[in-house]
Amino acid sequence: MKWVIAIIKPFKLDDVREAMTSAGISGITVSEVRGFGRQKGHTELYRGAEYQVDFLPKLKIEVAVSDNLLDQVLEAIQKGAQTGKIGDGKIFVLDLEQAMRIRTGETGEKTL
Repeated sequence: MKWVIAIIKPFKLDDVREAMTSAGISGITVSEVRGFGRQKGHTELYRGAEYQVDFLPKLKIEVAVSDNLLDQVLEAIQKGAQTGKIGDGKIFVLDLEQAMRIRTGETGEKTL
């Protein structure tokens, strides 16, 4: 099993969700986060004053997947989140040793 973490632009969430649903993923976790990478940040005007925004709003998507679905999930996230501009985001994949469904006590890939 793998734990997939993707950091994307907020307005791309619906596209990513639809692509992941098409890939056979039935559930994801989404968190609002802030950060920066090569995109750095930007300058905004507020009430006539200019200020620097260093941490940009992003969404973090987390999903546990079986090994056989990993490539489909990565492709779905990449296609759904891509705009072709800097700041599209990143995808991280980690090994997931164990999972348990709290309600039933099921373990392993049955919980996914």
